[in-house]
Amino acid sequence: MTVFQPVQQSRGDHDSSGTALELPTPYLLFVGDVRERGYAKTAFGLKDWAPDKCIGECASDPQAVTTGLPRMTPAEAASRGTRSLVVAVANSGGYIPPAWQPMLVEALEAGLDIISGMHVRLADLPGLAEAAWRNGRRLIDVRTPPANIPVATGRKRSGRRLLTVGTDCALGKKYTALAIAAAFARRGIDADFRATGQTGIMIAGGGIPMDAVVADFEAGAAELLSPDAAAGHWDVIEGQGSLLHPAYAGVSLGLLHGSQPDVFVVCHEPGRRVLLGEEEFAVPRVEEIVELTIALGRRTNPAIRCGGVSFNTSDLDETEASRLMAEEEARLGLPVADPIRGGPAFDRLIDRCLG
Repeated sequence: MTVFQPVQQSRGDHDSSGTALELPTPYLLFVGDVRERGYAKTAFGLKDWAPDKCIGECASDPQAVTTGLPRMTPAEAASRGTRSLVVAVANSGGYIPPAWQPMLVEALEAGLDIISGMHVRLADLPGLAEAAWRNGRRLIDVRTPPANIPVATGRKRSGRRLLTVGTDCALGKKYTALAIAAAFARRGIDADFRATGQTGIMIAGGGIPMDAVVADFEAGAAELLSPDAAAGHWDVIEGQGSLLHPAYAGVSLGLLHGSQPDVFVVCHEPGRRVLLGEEEFAVPRVEEIVELTIALGRRTNPAIRCGGVSFNTSDLDETEASRLMAEEEARLGLPVADPIRGGPAFDRLIDRCLG
């Protein structure tokens, strides 16, 4: 068996399939030594949105964050039918530290392939390619954009588009997009979820990892991801970063211009005071992001509008979450809902997006 399996297909016709994946499932989710939930968002995303593909989790540190799945060794997972270990971390810089590598070698020796969405290529890690070759296993890098991405044109495309944007990173843009796409489908609306990050791509089976695209082609990649479509079709596009994040705003802006959203939904985590990974910067107010997104988004879609606000209320109880969302809805004059909690508030958000 060839160690390195290409998981990317060139798309000379520039359709919307993105990176085509045939990943070996089920997964063992590797969380390394990460103790901050935000940096383990790949693990939580796969566990929440592809639970049938996840058998358990493993870690290099017993104090690492847990998804709630059974913790097991690679050998134990292999004995239960697991076919691959997923590096299920999204840390700043997308690197794999030396302390994680013994567990990756252990997984290869247990008969598992390794899947990674990190920026670093698995084959570049010392000894990993040799271990994969020795055990006849594959090293699969998901964070690989398609070839021949065009420069953006700014041309208005047919069909309709919704983009999730955020006040910060790792607070629910992917979850919100998945929930909205599912809600559209329940209403009989023709809609597709368009993945722009490694976790979304693993869930959806295709997409483009926007933060791995050369900057000049970022907006072009977004156009490629969401091409012309029927008038009633919706592409629900997973957002990345934040327009006011000092490290990742470039990805957010390219995605905004290229996706040309008719509607955007602002994602926010109440109680988060500082930006993830940039603690000297305060989290911007929701209304700042609404105003900025409209101002910048008008460049490629003059009719852009805000459909509402998605709150991540996972740290609040039901009563407190409901009270806060009702207060913010009255203050902002926009629907405010937690898509995971659902209910009438989320229905109002969907109504506003479609209206």
